[in-house]
Amino acid sequence: MGDLRWWMALSGLLLVVLFARLSLASEQPPVFIGLDAEFGHRTSTSAQAIQQGIEIALDEINAAGGVLGGRPLKLLIRDNRSIPARARANLLQLLQVPDLVAVFCGKFSPTVLEVLPLIHAHRLILLNPWAAADDIIDNGYDPNYAFRLSLRDQWAMASLLGHAEKRGLQRVGFLLPNTSWGRSNQRALEAHLAGGARLFNVGIHWYNWGEKPLLPKYQRLVQAGAEAVVLVANEGEGAQLIRELAPLPPREQRPILAHWGVTGGDLATLAGEALHRVDFSVVQTFSFVGNPSPRAKRVLTALETRYGVRNPERVLSPVGLAHAYDLTHILARALHLAGTTDRPKVRAALEAVRDYDGLIKRYARPFSPVRHEALAPEDLFIARYREDGTLVPLERDTK
Repeated sequence: MGDLRWWMALSGLLLVVLFARLSLASEQPPVFIGLDAEFGHRTSTSAQAIQQGIEIALDEINAAGGVLGGRPLKLLIRDNRSIPARARANLLQLLQVPDLVAVFCGKFSPTVLEVLPLIHAHRLILLNPWAAADDIIDNGYDPNYAFRLSLRDQWAMASLLGHAEKRGLQRVGFLLPNTSWGRSNQRALEAHLAGGARLFNVGIHWYNWGEKPLLPKYQRLVQAGAEAVVLVANEGEGAQLIRELAPLPPREQRPILAHWGVTGGDLATLAGEALHRVDFSVVQTFSFVGNPSPRAKRVLTALETRYGVRNPERVLSPVGLAHAYDLTHILARALHLAGTTDRPKVRAALEAVRDYDGLIKRYARPFSPVRHEALAPEDLFIARYREDGTLVPLERDTK
């Protein structure tokens, strides 16, 4: 009887030790990633989409055991309201967090460009799921701590002008914001035309954020002979121009070919019925609409479960969600390769990740020492808004 009690006591002790170890494993310190984006911007939905993409990926990663031997990957969120000074202050605050390995940015290129010196001074990995200015990656820093899974202005401009050529629209005018993003697109335009494109630039008109009205600048481009107008704008200015164009007779309207900043907010709601009285198309990299991939369906299920989004046609700013989702999974793989939270080692590991089957595509090698762009020009397509406000690729526009 005494032996039995001894064995029972020993078994109980072993169980206590086992559960203690399991509890300790489940309470390992997290590895942190940051997201500093434009949550406080009045009309933007891009920051929220990026957050959703990161969080869905984190749920999957942590459910599969986390990173670095079972440590959970955790997100810290900051709101920069698209203001560079706030972005700088937020990054300085995040840098105080132990085991912070990377920070995601939002959609506003001028804000991201302003904090690049801080990013590199502290060797903080920047993961870019939206902002398109070429100089964010072509920044001159060596080693380069900026990585992008998104389009760049060079590709966006080539895609929009290629679409104009396919439609036989050879005389094109440009409405650009008077910002570093606008100037990035000007350089992209000039490079494309210098490459032998069969297009004629009838002129560039610059506007300031919040400037009203935009119609006179558009009309001067039409008077100069524009057969189409390329618009580089966010959702506020995009909706404003659409509302100003809609009352014009058809002979005074020209097709608007838009950079994707306009999809960083709910353009269909902001523009209202005017959107359907204007020939308007926009460059994109991803859509849930008509997407048959199992991963897309799994992410849509998570969107419904976590955020109550029940319809793929109601997903706002889907490119931000998809880019952030894939970037988060790629970062987790880099952490596995690096075996540490040491940021220089994680940065090097990001350049070595291979063979990831993502939401957007299969990445044979997302990044390399000479390429910090995970996407490519062939990943772009042109989309348009249907009557119900759904943004769909042109080939899927069947309603």
